[in-house]
Amino acid sequence: MSPDADNRRVVIKIGSSSLTSLHGEISRKKLEKLVDEIVTLKDLGHEVLLVSSGAVAAGYRKLGFLDRPTLLQEKQAAASIGQGLLMEAYSELFLSHGYVASQILITRSDFSDENRYKNVRNTLNVLLDRGIIPIVNENDTVTVDRLKFGDNDTLSAKVAGLIEADELLILSDIDGLYDSDPRKNPNAKLLEKVYEITSEIEASAGGSGSTVGTGGMRSKIDAVKIAMASGIRTFLGKAGVNNIIFDAVQKKAKGTYFESTEHHLNLNQKKQWIAFHSGPEGEITIHQEAKKDLVEKKSNLFATGLLAVNGRFGSNSVIRILDDKGLEIGLGVVRYSSEELINLQIEDKGRNVSIIDNENFVCKLEVQLPVGV
Repeated sequence: MSPDADNRRVVIKIGSSSLTSLHGEISRKKLEKLVDEIVTLKDLGHEVLLVSSGAVAAGYRKLGFLDRPTLLQEKQAAASIGQGLLMEAYSELFLSHGYVASQILITRSDFSDENRYKNVRNTLNVLLDRGIIPIVNENDTVTVDRLKFGDNDTLSAKVAGLIEADELLILSDIDGLYDSDPRKNPNAKLLEKVYEITSEIEASAGGSGSTVGTGGMRSKIDAVKIAMASGIRTFLGKAGVNNIIFDAVQKKAKGTYFESTEHHLNLNQKKQWIAFHSGPEGEITIHQEAKKDLVEKKSNLFATGLLAVNGRFGSNSVIRILDDKGLEIGLGVVRYSSEELINLQIEDKGRNVSIIDNENFVCKLEVQLPVGV
């Protein structure tokens, strides 16, 4: 986080439709507007990281397609062209203002491995501390399972948590969250402030609003969940509005502000990684008394509470924790391998051995984990 309280660390996510022309190619005018607004923040002393969509949209015409491709390999080929075009344009524009931009391409596996996760964080912190503007994108050219709906919305929230950002601005072709679909209901009301993602909000989240972009309101709601759990204020607004970035940081922009309240958990870096980035490798089942101790009393989980072990995993793996009714309690880093846990059950069930420390446990009852993150 920025050392000066007046200077903020801001992550900006920009959608494909906000960067490209009606023909699907990079719009120089839109890029210039975006860069000018980011430069305004930089000139004021703020640190800025940009999560930029648009690689596929920028590249598919150069590949010879008239319409956005649908096959994975075609999208990846388009991204390999478009990513270079995007960075060339960004670098040139930022340099004209005296700022240097850098490119960071990330895959989901970079976050699921804790050591790589830390390395990405360290790299980004060096860049930000040196005044560089990192431009982050999903590595679409090689990614297999995440080149789909909502990637960069979720990615922006994960990156915001990774660098302990103060603000996350999600900019697209919609001007905020409404109580119903404004495309279908002319009386839909813009929600200016949201303190909790309710079931009603989730139910009203629709699909993609653009033929160019891939993200819709559902992906944005999932991103907001991650940001709110990490204590990061999030803004959702329309990219085409003049001065939207500066006004959003000043809380003056039209759009929706999502802010955590006191009852929200502000997860530290370790718990963020457990909750949103790790890939659980197995699961255990515990009895109700152990669940009560773990969740309500905030104590460690001991071997005496273990009922069953499912899957094969090593020590220090992230695993799911279920109660005796099969309901998921949360995620935790286990001290022992699956084989060692089974042996603890068989050989010395009464032994007072801590198998998961509470500081390495994230309760699903307290943090609503987005689907698929």
